[in-house]
Amino acid sequence: MKFFAAILMIAATIAPLSAQREFLTNDEIEKIREAQEPNLRLKLYILFARQRVDQLQQQIAKDKKGRSILVRQLLEDYSQIIDAIDTVSDDALKRKVDIAAGVAAVAEAEKKMIPILQKIEDAMPHDLDMYDIALKDAIGNTTDSLENTQQDLGIRTEIVTAKAAEEKKKVESLTSREELKQQKAEDAKADTAKDEDGQPKRKPPTLYKPGEKPQVSDITKQP
Repeated sequence: MKFFAAILMIAATIAPLSAQREFLTNDEIEKIREAQEPNLRLKLYILFARQRVDQLQQQIAKDKKGRSILVRQLLEDYSQIIDAIDTVSDDALKRKVDIAAGVAAVAEAEKKMIPILQKIEDAMPHDLDMYDIALKDAIGNTTDSLENTQQDLGIRTEIVTAKAAEEKKKVESLTSREELKQQKAEDAKADTAKDEDGQPKRKPPTLYKPGEKPQVSDITKQP
């Protein structure tokens, strides 16, 4: 029993670590940090994606026992790289940065990688069930990303900007609701407060609307 308990403890320790596994190597992370310009960063990411696909092809060709774990990791890392490409592109477009060169490099590579991934799925390897979901995600993510890269940059910029504005509006709305909720809670607490004689304290009248806060100039005018 102690042996099995120890195994469970080790598994519990390893699980969070594996969930936090970086999808880039330390060297790749350093290169990304050095490449501050979006076009350079996009070209680096797509280079790393191609390298993962090359490694994937090598593993599929070898057909070694236990390869499915490595294949799944490569596919998951690849998908996260593709997601990072889309994130970098959207962020650059929000800032009105010209990423035509980087997008062109990404589109060219993605056009070549999709058939490779699709070919692996069509071949139906004997261990496909071990990484089938990861493979489908990789194909789907790359297809979606290619559609974005092939889209007119002007139109895509408008879409990204509009989406960012909508998300900002939602955040501001939620913040306002939270502030109003907090104010109501404070008001309710004040309503139930009692003085030294045990009588309910009366709040002084106010001209402010619910949720409205006094300005600094209004506070300084008070005696």
